[in-house]
Amino acid sequence: MTETATYPEVPHHPPPPPTTEDLDWADLPIIDISKANTAGGRAELANEVRDAMRTFGFMYVVNHGWTQAQNARIFDIADVPFSQVSEEEKRQFSNEIKNTGSWRGYKPRQFWTVDNGVPDQIEQYQFFEQKHHPQALQPFLPEIYAFAQHNHFKVLHPILRLLALGMELPEDTFVEIHDGDATGPSFVRFIKYYPRSEEDEAKTKNVWLKGHTDFGTITILWSQPISALQIMTPDGQWRWVRHIDNALVINIGDAMEMLSGGFYKATIHRVVQPPPDQRAHARRGAFYFASANDDVRLVPFLDSPVLQREGVRRRIEDGDAPTMAEWRAALVRTYGVAELRRRDDVVEEQVVGGIVVRHYN
Repeated sequence: MTETATYPEVPHHPPPPPTTEDLDWADLPIIDISKANTAGGRAELANEVRDAMRTFGFMYVVNHGWTQAQNARIFDIADVPFSQVSEEEKRQFSNEIKNTGSWRGYKPRQFWTVDNGVPDQIEQYQFFEQKHHPQALQPFLPEIYAFAQHNHFKVLHPILRLLALGMELPEDTFVEIHDGDATGPSFVRFIKYYPRSEEDEAKTKNVWLKGHTDFGTITILWSQPISALQIMTPDGQWRWVRHIDNALVINIGDAMEMLSGGFYKATIHRVVQPPPDQRAHARRGAFYFASANDDVRLVPFLDSPVLQREGVRRRIEDGDAPTMAEWRAALVRTYGVAELRRRDDVVEEQVVGGIVVRHYN
């Protein structure tokens, strides 16, 4: 007799239907990651992924080995830290972000400033830098660990191998600097976006999170139906990212751009108010933010024959380049709280550790 695993109960949140609004969608490539299980499949995919990450810095991944039922359950679990934990307990699992340079545990609402003095309405909970978690999350920790492991080994590792092949490097080049411990430098993050007043929407021109690039190597976003994510496409236009059931939205971050000598592109993206037919629904997010190991210095892999042919684009001289831990902590300490210098009507800048960081509004 086959035993069936019994999981703790969690309130189910049926996903809302996708928007019917006529939006300007980004035409992102769709990658069947199951092909990466063989050497021949990786050779086939390497050029597709290389071109996607050079052109857009974004792509979809499908056939990643996680079922639609597992997907739905992780989104139900993702609501637990927000709806089933008291405000008092949330404060116990928050930390001094400006001092620690970490988003472990809770990042409360109204911590960042979006624009014109308007605070954000984004609450998030991040695993696994900390050993202890709110009581309501305790029953679900084994599943969240399994979610982290699946993202790391079944999604991240194949993508890293394909990115290395795209640079004509040994395929494990990037895998070797991304340790697989679920409590290591990569993070599971659950996010909940709360509605804002019409006054705040007007002051921020409906922007919930300014245009930015992620600080890590690879971001894995589990697609969900409420449209709010936009990317800046190569022609300089903001376009919406379409929902695909049980697909992943993958993007390059700053650290991979630096490690690849600018060969791969950390793409600008933002979060805006959903279209009118979806504004009554809560928007939840489930993410895996991958970073290189903390001691990895963010300098280009100059052994790449591609870089030797095409040249290197550095954001900072190699001798001044930060480690992954230094870069992450510096960005976290200053994001959304530092004063920005306006460059023009769209771009604002700050300098972090000698590197220019741009925000787009």
